[in-house]
Amino acid sequence: MMLKDPYNRTVTNLRISLTSRCNLRCIYCHAEGEVNPEEQMSAGDIAELMRVGVQFGIRSIKFTGGEPLLRRDLVDIIRSVPPGVESSLTTNGTLLAAKAAELKEAGLARVNVSLDSLRPERYREITGKDCLADVLKGIDAAIEVGLTPVKLNMVLLDGINEDELDDFMAFVRSKRDVILQVIELMEFNECKFHGDVDSVEQDLNDRAKRVVTRRMHHRKKYCLDGAEVEVVRPLHNTEFCAFCNRLRVTSDGKLKPCLLRSDNLVDIRGKHGKELEDAFREAVGRRKPFFT
Repeated sequence: MMLKDPYNRTVTNLRISLTSRCNLRCIYCHAEGEVNPEEQMSAGDIAELMRVGVQFGIRSIKFTGGEPLLRRDLVDIIRSVPPGVESSLTTNGTLLAAKAAELKEAGLARVNVSLDSLRPERYREITGKDCLADVLKGIDAAIEVGLTPVKLNMVLLDGINEDELDDFMAFVRSKRDVILQVIELMEFNECKFHGDVDSVEQDLNDRAKRVVTRRMHHRKKYCLDGAEVEVVRPLHNTEFCAFCNRLRVTSDGKLKPCLLRSDNLVDIRGKHGKELEDAFREAVGRRKPFFT
């Protein structure tokens, strides 16, 4: 049975935060919209959550954090993904090189790697750590074992990395099965680095040989001489909400209908079977576009 919200949007994707912990301290982090998270869900609770989700038509699952690779039971969690469901993972990449092969063997399909600068000093300024070399090794390992396409999540930061777009496109061209995602900064925690996405997208449009509109969020994909670049614009973008097919899950076990809202969560801690099914229905019923 497919779940549709009051705006007739079908929910087919779960985005599950596995932990609020992270080994970086990025200057813009929005912590997946979590506010004062409690104890993280167990692997068993996550498996039950996915099982019920599939009953309601969930077809893909993305694991996020914090940094999901900090969980020692991550491989077990990935192995518990129901058959026929695509699973992917968003990571900062610092711990990926040593785990890529095991993640692939467990059934993970692909990874998104957060990477906002290709310059070591600038990377350290953004993340608080000198780990760029580790991230690059992680990207190569993911490509090698087939966790592809690898999507690089570059958050556009005003006055910090706006001048690196061409460098990132050259980097993508130099690798196989890598896509660049330029992401508009979410306005959390009074962050003052919101970049000019309009001018970037106009430049990409002018230079692209081909432009494709993806179904998800109606985001644009620009094809430029061997580089694929997607632009992700969640702010002041009604299409981002209108075409949203995602239900989020916080690391401490709450269904979160919208990243930008924390006033409509549904607690699923300790719930199983029919109780958990009812919680899914309730959360989907609470989904409301942030932009109306």
